[in-house]
Amino acid sequence: MDTLNRYHQRLCRSPEWAAFVADSLVPRALDGVPLGDNVLELGPGYGASTQPLAERTASLTALESDPELASRLRAQLGQPVTVVDGDATSMTFGASTFSAVVCFTMLHHLPSSAAQDKLFAEAARVLVPGGVFAGTDSQPSWRFRLIHLADTCNPVDPGTLAARLTAAGFGQIRIDTSHGVVSFVARTAAAG
Repeated sequence: MDTLNRYHQRLCRSPEWAAFVADSLVPRALDGVPLGDNVLELGPGYGASTQPLAERTASLTALESDPELASRLRAQLGQPVTVVDGDATSMTFGASTFSAVVCFTMLHHLPSSAAQDKLFAEAARVLVPGGVFAGTDSQPSWRFRLIHLADTCNPVDPGTLAARLTAAGFGQIRIDTSHGVVSFVARTAAAG
């Protein structure tokens, strides 16, 4: 994970951000999206989306690349969530492991579009046939750019996202930019 500037760190661990994610971002992005019983969250960071996700599924695994944040999440969340240290662009999970893979406001922290594409391909690989890949990323604005000064900041282009998800093996792609963020839902091909 990139190093976040101090303001960004403070914002991401604030109660206000956690409330926004839990009350608005996650519900809006996952409205009507069936996650199934075994969900993988990529890049939970400080965990604002992790608790609301845990309430939506029987089993939640959170994959975090920053060892300090992963340790913090383990201590904060306890048993209901399995927190794993690892890289979302090169996962150690087996193929067809999860019913859904989700990520919230983390794609722009990957250093390049190529790294995002690796994450998309890995998400497709670890999903069961017909599995769901869903999440959000931020859309650039002056405030967004200020928050990310000296951070890695590579927002997903909603205009190319569908083609990139298709190339990674997804179909039934839905992209929404109507709420100031890029929300997406896609599925892997169903079995036989």
